[in-house]
Amino acid sequence: MDRNIRKILYRVFCMLSFLVGVYLIVDLKVSGTLDVKMIIVFCLFIVLIFWGIADWKLNSDLIQNQEKELMMYQLYIQPLEELVKEIRASQHDFDNHLNAILNMHLTVDTYDELVRRQLEYIHEVRSDNASRYLSLLRISDKVLAGFLYSKIINSPENVETDVEVRNWKVISGVSEHHLIEMAGVLVDNAYEATAKEGGKVKIFLDSEDDHLVLDVFNQYPKQSLEEISRFFESGYTTKQRDGQKHGIGLAKVKKLTRNLGGELVVGQEEIEGVNYMHFMLYI
Repeated sequence: MDRNIRKILYRVFCMLSFLVGVYLIVDLKVSGTLDVKMIIVFCLFIVLIFWGIADWKLNSDLIQNQEKELMMYQLYIQPLEELVKEIRASQHDFDNHLNAILNMHLTVDTYDELVRRQLEYIHEVRSDNASRYLSLLRISDKVLAGFLYSKIINSPENVETDVEVRNWKVISGVSEHHLIEMAGVLVDNAYEATAKEGGKVKIFLDSEDDHLVLDVFNQYPKQSLEEISRFFESGYTTKQRDGQKHGIGLAKVKKLTRNLGGELVVGQEEIEGVNYMHFMLYI
């Protein structure tokens, strides 16, 4: 039987039981046969009904959370498997790259040209997506790793992403779907803010005292303190109005983070002469 149907039937049963109990109390009161024992039995009956409702609600929430966890696992493990395939494929070419570098001296005339060409070749090999995001494979939270990789490979073409993992053991006390929801808003906002002019997004993963620390940087013009202070206001946005609702995500994440005992802060930082917006999630 469908869970929604069971939910409706259970609520109907509880309501009918309550009405029957009230009817019996009124009938006994009218007939003059109501006594303390009957009142005690009725109160116990009511307590039993409400206890059953609370227990059912708790189990229902638990099942829903487990279903969301499973959905997240199925959704984001596949991109991670694709990354594994890319890396395995690139490993077959590793010997060829080494041979190309070792024998490059046969095709150049001067030492300076050899150094230049070797550096260019190595930079080209290292810029391959599979090797650049290899660190994501090593973190303990595979769902988060798959989620971040899926965001990176689907990011705007004019945005470059740097990922740094500072602690392989990523630990957080919150559920997986809440973690993905919060990280998703921060990463999406970073890409949206950078896509117009192009630039860099930097993602740093760390873990401190059994809490996840996620730092997301994106290139953006310098903002005033007043503008930054409004980032978490519901409805406030720096995006152009297009008939869609903007400014909801950050406010929702801020509220969710606070309810879960975490912290979300925003600031800006200059890196190599370029201004970056910086969002730090501690959860």
